[in-house]
Amino acid sequence: MATAALTIDNIGVEFSGFRAVDGVSMIVDEGELRVLIGANGAGKTTLMDLISGKTESTSGHVYLYEDEITNKSEHAIARAGVGRKFQIPSVFKDLTVRRNLEVASCPSPSVFANLGFGFPRPSRDKVDATLELVGLAEEEGLPAAILSHGQTQWLELGMLMVQDPKILLLDEPTAGMTQAETQKTARLINELRGRHTILVVEHDMTFVREIAERITVMHLGQVLAEGSIAQIETDEKVRRAYLGSHGIVS
Repeated sequence: MATAALTIDNIGVEFSGFRAVDGVSMIVDEGELRVLIGANGAGKTTLMDLISGKTESTSGHVYLYEDEITNKSEHAIARAGVGRKFQIPSVFKDLTVRRNLEVASCPSPSVFANLGFGFPRPSRDKVDATLELVGLAEEEGLPAAILSHGQTQWLELGMLMVQDPKILLLDEPTAGMTQAETQKTARLINELRGRHTILVVEHDMTFVREIAERITVMHLGQVLAEGSIAQIETDEKVRRAYLGSHGIVS
Protein backbone atom coordinates (compact mmCIF):
# COMPACT_ATOMS: atom_id res chain seq x y z
CA MET A 1 0.00 0.00 0.00
CA ALA A 2 1.32 3.42 -0.97
CA THR A 3 2.40 5.85 1.75
CA ALA A 4 0.93 9.37 1.58
CA ALA A 5 3.75 11.91 1.56
CA LEU A 6 1.50 14.97 1.20
CA THR A 7 -2.12 15.10 2.30
CA ILE A 8 -4.19 18.20 1.60
CA ASP A 9 -7.54 18.09 3.39
CA ASN A 10 -10.21 20.61 2.35
CA ILE A 11 -7.69 23.47 2.31
CA GLY A 12 -8.92 26.94 1.49
CA VAL A 13 -8.00 30.60 1.66
CA GLU A 14 -10.08 33.72 1.29
CA PHE A 15 -8.83 37.18 0.35
CA SER A 16 -11.34 39.97 0.99
CA GLY A 17 -14.25 37.67 0.31
CA PHE A 18 -12.64 35.97 -2.71
CA ARG A 19 -12.00 32.22 -2.36
CA ALA A 20 -8.67 31.80 -4.17
CA VAL A 21 -8.47 28.15 -3.08
CA ASP A 22 -11.78 26.59 -2.19
CA GLY A 23 -11.87 23.25 -0.37
CA VAL A 24 -9.05 21.46 -2.19
CA SER A 25 -8.27 17.89 -1.13
CA MET A 26 -5.44 15.86 -2.64
CA ILE A 27 -3.10 13.03 -1.69
CA VAL A 28 0.37 12.72 -3.23
CA ASP A 29 2.03 9.38 -2.55
CA GLU A 30 5.66 8.92 -1.56
CA GLY A 31 7.87 8.99 -4.64
CA GLU A 32 5.05 10.23 -6.89
CA LEU A 33 5.48 12.91 -9.54
CA ARG A 34 2.22 14.89 -9.60
CA VAL A 35 1.55 17.70 -12.09
CA LEU A 36 -0.86 20.51 -11.27
CA ILE A 37 -2.40 22.34 -14.22
CA GLY A 38 -5.10 24.93 -14.77
CA ALA A 39 -5.74 28.31 -16.36
CA ASN A 40 -4.29 31.51 -14.93
CA GLY A 41 -6.11 32.30 -11.71
CA ALA A 42 -7.10 28.69 -11.08
CA GLY A 43 -5.34 28.73 -7.70
CA LYS A 44 -2.30 26.57 -8.48
CA THR A 45 0.41 28.87 -7.11
CA THR A 46 -1.76 29.84 -4.16
CA LEU A 47 -2.08 26.16 -3.30
CA MET A 48 1.72 25.87 -3.37
CA ASP A 49 1.85 28.94 -1.11
CA LEU A 50 -0.48 27.22 1.36
CA ILE A 51 1.62 24.05 1.40
CA SER A 52 4.92 25.91 1.87
CA GLY A 53 3.65 28.40 4.47
CA LYS A 54 3.94 31.49 2.29
CA THR A 55 0.19 32.03 2.73
CA GLU A 56 -1.92 31.09 5.75
CA SER A 57 -5.05 29.08 5.10
CA THR A 58 -8.46 30.07 6.42
CA SER A 59 -9.73 26.47 6.43
CA GLY A 60 -8.49 22.91 6.08
CA HIS A 61 -5.27 21.06 6.86
CA VAL A 62 -1.96 20.07 5.28
CA TYR A 63 0.05 17.03 6.40
CA LEU A 64 3.59 16.03 5.53
CA TYR A 65 3.46 12.29 6.16
CA GLU A 66 1.92 12.11 9.66
CA ASP A 67 2.91 15.62 10.73
CA GLU A 68 0.51 18.52 10.36
CA ILE A 69 2.24 21.57 8.86
CA THR A 70 -0.84 23.76 8.40
CA ASN A 71 0.00 27.45 8.81
CA LYS A 72 3.45 26.85 10.21
CA SER A 73 6.14 29.35 9.24
CA GLU A 74 7.94 28.95 5.91
CA HIS A 75 11.15 28.25 7.81
CA ALA A 76 9.55 25.53 9.95
CA ILE A 77 7.93 23.88 6.92
CA ALA A 78 11.21 23.95 5.01
CA ARG A 79 12.99 22.35 7.96
CA ALA A 80 10.26 19.71 8.12
CA GLY A 81 11.21 18.66 4.59
CA VAL A 82 9.34 20.78 2.04
CA GLY A 83 11.61 22.28 -0.61
CA ARG A 84 10.16 24.86 -2.99
CA LYS A 85 11.48 26.22 -6.25
CA PHE A 86 9.85 29.43 -7.46
CA GLN A 87 9.42 30.63 -11.06
CA ILE A 88 12.25 33.16 -10.65
CA PRO A 89 15.40 31.36 -9.46
CA SER A 90 17.19 32.59 -6.36
CA VAL A 91 20.88 31.76 -6.17
CA PHE A 92 24.01 33.42 -4.77
CA LYS A 93 25.20 35.08 -7.96
CA ASP A 94 28.60 36.12 -6.63
CA LEU A 95 29.47 32.57 -5.56
CA THR A 96 30.56 29.74 -7.82
CA VAL A 97 28.19 26.98 -8.83
CA ARG A 98 29.89 24.55 -6.45
CA ARG A 99 29.88 27.06 -3.61
CA ASN A 100 26.13 27.59 -4.03
CA LEU A 101 25.58 23.86 -3.60
CA GLU A 102 27.98 23.67 -0.66
CA VAL A 103 26.22 26.47 1.19
CA ALA A 104 22.83 24.88 0.50
CA SER A 105 24.01 21.46 1.72
CA CYS A 106 25.90 22.68 4.76
CA PRO A 107 24.70 20.64 7.75
CA SER A 108 25.61 23.41 10.19
CA PRO A 109 24.34 27.00 10.10
CA SER A 110 27.56 28.29 11.63
CA VAL A 111 29.66 30.85 9.81
CA PHE A 112 32.72 28.59 9.92
CA ALA A 113 30.88 25.70 8.30
CA ASN A 114 29.53 27.95 5.57
CA LEU A 115 33.03 29.19 4.91
CA GLY A 116 34.17 25.64 4.34
CA PHE A 117 35.78 24.68 7.65
CA GLY A 118 34.91 21.15 8.63
CA PHE A 119 32.83 20.54 5.50
CA PRO A 120 32.25 16.77 5.79
CA ARG A 121 33.17 14.28 3.08
CA PRO A 122 29.59 12.96 2.68
CA SER A 123 28.43 16.50 1.92
CA ARG A 124 31.22 16.95 -0.66
CA ASP A 125 30.21 13.67 -2.28
CA LYS A 126 26.59 14.80 -2.37
CA VAL A 127 27.61 18.05 -4.07
CA ASP A 128 29.66 16.11 -6.64
CA ALA A 129 26.74 13.82 -7.42
CA THR A 130 24.34 16.75 -7.70
CA LEU A 131 26.64 18.61 -10.08
CA GLU A 132 26.60 15.59 -12.35
CA LEU A 133 22.86 15.09 -12.08
CA VAL A 134 21.94 18.70 -12.96
CA GLY A 135 24.56 18.83 -15.71
CA LEU A 136 26.72 21.56 -14.22
CA ALA A 137 29.92 19.66 -13.40
CA GLU A 138 31.87 21.54 -16.07
CA GLU A 139 30.59 24.88 -14.74
CA GLU A 140 31.31 24.16 -11.07
CA GLY A 141 34.01 26.85 -10.82
CA LEU A 142 32.06 29.57 -12.63
CA PRO A 143 30.22 32.33 -10.79
CA ALA A 144 26.48 31.74 -10.86
CA ALA A 145 25.99 35.23 -12.30
CA ILE A 146 27.20 34.15 -15.76
CA LEU A 147 25.03 31.05 -16.09
CA SER A 148 22.26 30.93 -18.67
CA HIS A 149 18.67 31.12 -17.47
CA GLY A 150 18.25 27.37 -17.81
CA GLN A 151 21.51 26.64 -15.98
CA THR A 152 20.45 28.95 -13.16
CA GLN A 153 17.17 27.06 -12.85
CA TRP A 154 19.07 23.74 -12.68
CA LEU A 155 21.43 25.15 -10.06
CA GLU A 156 18.53 26.21 -7.86
CA LEU A 157 16.97 22.79 -8.26
CA GLY A 158 20.29 21.26 -7.24
CA MET A 159 20.41 23.52 -4.19
CA LEU A 160 17.09 22.05 -3.10
CA MET A 161 18.14 18.48 -3.86
CA VAL A 162 21.27 18.60 -1.69
CA GLN A 163 19.03 19.41 1.28
CA ASP A 164 17.26 16.03 0.84
CA PRO A 165 13.70 17.39 1.06
CA LYS A 166 10.85 14.96 1.63
CA ILE A 167 8.86 16.71 -1.09
CA LEU A 168 9.81 19.11 -3.89
CA LEU A 169 7.43 21.86 -4.99
CA LEU A 170 8.36 23.13 -8.46
CA ASP A 171 6.49 26.19 -9.72
CA GLU A 172 6.74 26.40 -13.53
CA PRO A 173 10.31 25.02 -13.71
CA THR A 174 10.54 25.62 -17.49
CA ALA A 175 9.40 29.27 -17.48
CA GLY A 176 11.58 31.32 -19.86
CA MET A 177 13.57 28.31 -21.09
CA THR A 178 14.55 27.49 -24.64
CA GLN A 179 13.18 24.31 -26.19
CA ALA A 180 16.49 22.52 -25.61
CA GLU A 181 16.58 23.65 -21.96
CA THR A 182 12.98 22.51 -21.50
CA GLN A 183 13.81 19.08 -22.88
CA LYS A 184 16.81 18.78 -20.56
CA THR A 185 14.66 19.83 -17.61
CA ALA A 186 12.16 17.09 -18.49
CA ARG A 187 14.98 14.54 -18.48
CA LEU A 188 16.25 15.86 -15.15
CA ILE A 189 12.86 15.71 -13.47
CA ASN A 190 12.31 12.21 -14.82
CA GLU A 191 15.68 11.27 -13.28
CA LEU A 192 14.30 12.44 -9.92
CA ARG A 193 11.17 10.34 -10.33
CA GLY A 194 10.92 7.97 -7.38
CA ARG A 195 13.88 9.55 -5.56
CA HIS A 196 11.74 12.43 -4.35
CA THR A 197 8.05 13.16 -4.05
CA ILE A 198 7.46 15.98 -6.53
CA LEU A 199 4.58 18.37 -7.15
CA VAL A 200 4.98 20.43 -10.32
CA VAL A 201 2.90 23.42 -11.48
CA GLU A 202 3.31 23.86 -15.23
CA HIS A 203 1.67 25.52 -18.25
CA ASP A 204 3.77 23.95 -21.01
CA MET A 205 1.65 21.01 -22.12
CA THR A 206 4.44 19.44 -24.17
CA PHE A 207 6.55 19.38 -21.01
CA VAL A 208 3.62 18.02 -18.98
CA ARG A 209 3.26 15.15 -21.44
CA GLU A 210 6.97 14.32 -20.98
CA ILE A 211 6.85 14.05 -17.19
CA ALA A 212 3.27 13.47 -16.04
CA GLU A 213 2.30 10.36 -14.12
CA ARG A 214 -0.85 11.76 -12.58
CA ILE A 215 -2.40 15.17 -13.20
CA THR A 216 -4.63 17.30 -11.00
CA VAL A 217 -6.58 20.00 -12.82
CA MET A 218 -7.64 23.11 -10.90
CA HIS A 219 -10.39 25.49 -11.96
CA LEU A 220 -11.65 28.51 -10.02
CA GLY A 221 -9.86 27.42 -6.87
CA GLN A 222 -11.18 23.87 -6.86
CA VAL A 223 -10.09 20.46 -8.12
CA LEU A 224 -11.87 19.90 -11.42
CA ALA A 225 -10.40 16.52 -12.40
CA GLU A 226 -7.63 14.10 -11.56
CA GLY A 227 -6.10 11.20 -13.46
CA SER A 228 -3.61 10.09 -16.07
CA ILE A 229 -2.83 12.30 -19.05
CA ALA A 230 -5.08 10.08 -21.21
CA GLN A 231 -7.95 10.50 -18.78
CA ILE A 232 -7.44 14.24 -18.45
CA GLU A 233 -7.23 15.01 -22.16
CA THR A 234 -10.52 13.17 -22.82
CA ASP A 235 -12.38 14.68 -19.85
CA GLU A 236 -15.10 16.96 -21.20
CA LYS A 237 -15.10 19.16 -18.09
CA VAL A 238 -11.40 19.81 -18.58
CA ARG A 239 -11.77 20.49 -22.29
CA ARG A 240 -14.46 23.07 -21.66
CA ALA A 241 -12.69 24.75 -18.76
CA TYR A 242 -9.07 24.72 -19.80
CA LEU A 243 -7.64 22.64 -22.60
CA GLY A 244 -10.06 23.44 -25.41
CA SER A 245 -11.17 21.02 -28.08
CA HIS A 246 -7.64 19.84 -28.94
CA GLY A 247 -6.78 18.56 -25.46
CA ILE A 248 -3.16 18.23 -24.37
CA VAL A 249 -1.12 18.39 -27.53
CA SER A 250 2.58 18.01 -28.25
